[in-house]
Parts: sequence; C-alpha cells; structure tokens
Amino acid sequence: MSGPEVSVAGHFGEWLQGRIGPEGPVALVTLPCAALRVDTPGPTPPPFSEAQLTAFARALGLCPAGTGSRRQMPVGGGAGASTATLVALARVWGFRGPPEALAAACIAVEGASDPLMFPRPDRLLWASRAGRVLRPLAPPPPCAIVGGFFGAAERTDPDDSDFDDITDLVADWAAATEAGDLRRIAALATTSAARCTARRGPAADPTADLARAQGALGWLRAHTGAARGLIFAPGTVPAGAVQALAEAGFRQRITFPAGGA
Repeated sequence: MSGPEVSVAGHFGEWLQGRIGPEGPVALVTLPCAALRVDTPGPTPPPFSEAQLTAFARALGLCPAGTGSRRQMPVGGGAGASTATLVALARVWGFRGPPEALAAACIAVEGASDPLMFPRPDRLLWASRAGRVLRPLAPPPPCAIVGGFFGAAERTDPDDSDFDDITDLVADWAAATEAGDLRRIAALATTSAARCTARRGPAADPTADLARAQGALGWLRAHTGAARGLIFAPGTVPAGAVQALAEAGFRQRITFPAGGA
C-alpha cells in the first residue's frame, strides 16, 4: 500500500558542472530549490514507462502502488523533475533505505541522476552518471536566486559528456565555501555557466547581460536544461529583477533563498 503524500524538492540548475579531468567523470554541485517540488500521489503521469517504473520498484524491493504526481517544474527544465519524481515514488511506496541505494536505482532507470535523495545535496560533488559522491563539500553561504526558464527544454542524455573540465573550479569552490565567500562562489558559478553556454549554447542567452544590468554577483544555469538564475546577497534583490527576466522571455519566474548551513 502507498503511504501518505510525499514531497521532494527539485533543484535549479547547478552551481558547477563539467568533467573532472579531460577524460574524467561528469560531476556537478547542484542548487537545491524548495520552491520547485514533486508531490506524490497526484494526477500527472510520470515521465517514465511502466516497464521502467516496474524495474525501479523491483530494484528497491518495493511494490508500486500508484505512479501519479504533481510537478511544479517542467520536464527538461534542468530542475530535477525526473529524479524528484523517482525519489518521491520510492518514498511513497515505502522505501526507507539509504540514499546510495536509491541513487543506484535512479541511475538504472535514468542513466544520469541528480543527488536529490540526499538531505543536503549542495554539499556534494556528485558524479551524475555514476550516482556516487566524489567528495563532501561545505555548503555555499546564504544567498538569493532570481530565476526562471529560458529557451527550449532539454532532457539529460546520459551518454552526453560534452562538458568543460572544471577541475580548477572545484578546487576553488572547496576553498570558497569553507571561507563563506559568496562573491567568489558567484564568480565560480558564473565561470561554469559561461563555459557551458560557450560550448553548448544557446548563442542568444541573455542571462549574463541581465546579471550585469541588475547588479547581481553572478549567474548560473542548468548545464542541461532551461533553468537560469541571478545570484544576489541576501536582502539585495532589486525591485525590478523579476520584471527584467519577464521582459527577456523567462518563464515561471521565481525568487528563492539558497545556501547556508
């Protein structure tokens, strides 16, 4: 039997994403977003086939009892809709095991996964195609994100490894989070996002210009997907920021807190 309703937070792109070494694994530091959630049970079919869900339940020793949900984020938006759906389904079906086991089952279905089954996913350098933690990290300092979805949806292809080497950014990220240096954190996120846009597009992405115009510390993006965000210190979001994103064509605009212990 299914249990009570379960709610699982998604994410909003990544602080960092790329390869660890030129031929190394694709890894990321995710940006959790409690404002974008998947609630189960619900009326919306999951973005998986019945066969996939049966295999997922079997891998966890569970019996699927209803597969609908309510998603507050678009599939392919870079906000973790698919992983959050699987995590929510597993929990409503009764899974109470370790996050590592849930991650392995998600990888078996998706081929790539966000670390949304962990309690503080932004404290992990996560190998997203292997479903494993590469190293623990200190949390980013408190900040505010103003964002939305820009451009076409793009679901993650687990065979896609066309990302820049971010070994240098990860080393600096560890030092910056330990120091609580938000300005440096924002600069590193901006560099990762800019590298991704230069390599993968879209060419007409306005996020960098919006960040400069709004006085943001930096910007970030879903390295696969449409999520884009501006990074501000707490309490410094200008009054016109959300409207500026709307005028630039951003959909489903949100403002939310991030980081902090």
